[in-house]
Amino acid sequence: MPDLGAWLQTTFGLAIADQALFARALTHGSTGEADYQRLEFLGDRVLGLIVADMLYKAFPDEPEGRLSHRLNSLVAGATCADIARQIEVRPHLRLGKQARDDGARESDNVLGDVMEALIGALYLDHGMEAVRRFVERHWRPMLEAAVTAPKHPKSALQEYCAAHGRKVPVYEITAKEGPPHAMRFEVTVTVKGFEPVIGTGNSKQVAETAAAEAFLKAYT
Repeated sequence: MPDLGAWLQTTFGLAIADQALFARALTHGSTGEADYQRLEFLGDRVLGLIVADMLYKAFPDEPEGRLSHRLNSLVAGATCADIARQIEVRPHLRLGKQARDDGARESDNVLGDVMEALIGALYLDHGMEAVRRFVERHWRPMLEAAVTAPKHPKSALQEYCAAHGRKVPVYEITAKEGPPHAMRFEVTVTVKGFEPVIGTGNSKQVAETAAAEAFLKAYT
């Protein structure tokens, strides 16, 4: 196992007071030990508050709906997983054998959850300002890259259907497989007059979004 203390100090730029807290943030339930879930719960809320504050200040003229679209994109599990990869979380993950065999070290679900848990640990260890500095460093580039607020694909598809006299799209789960920590959903979206389109993801919501996005790419 790589040197956790050195990695934490390099990653957060701080002397860590409670290293055990961060070790727990990196521990998956498959180990049978105290895991990251409570810290993930806390980190999710802390991250959401900081990103919401960043957006509120960065886009003073945007209405709540557009800010919400931006927020959802920036705090999504896949985004958190990307940040986890950037800061090289994977070598430090503590996984049980089954989770390792199932590929949990590469799972967006696991990496996203662990990133939020690490934020929760940082909040408890050093407070809100330390977390804010970390989030500013890693999330600010993505925030500034999105000049216009992204329109959620499901909303865009519904607007397309309304504009073309179609009934609302129908989403149906057509497959579900994998272990609980790495579940994959397949969702089929149907719009009358078009061939059904499939999307996949690590949750029903993500798969529905992927299906809507695929439909828009195929037919608009």
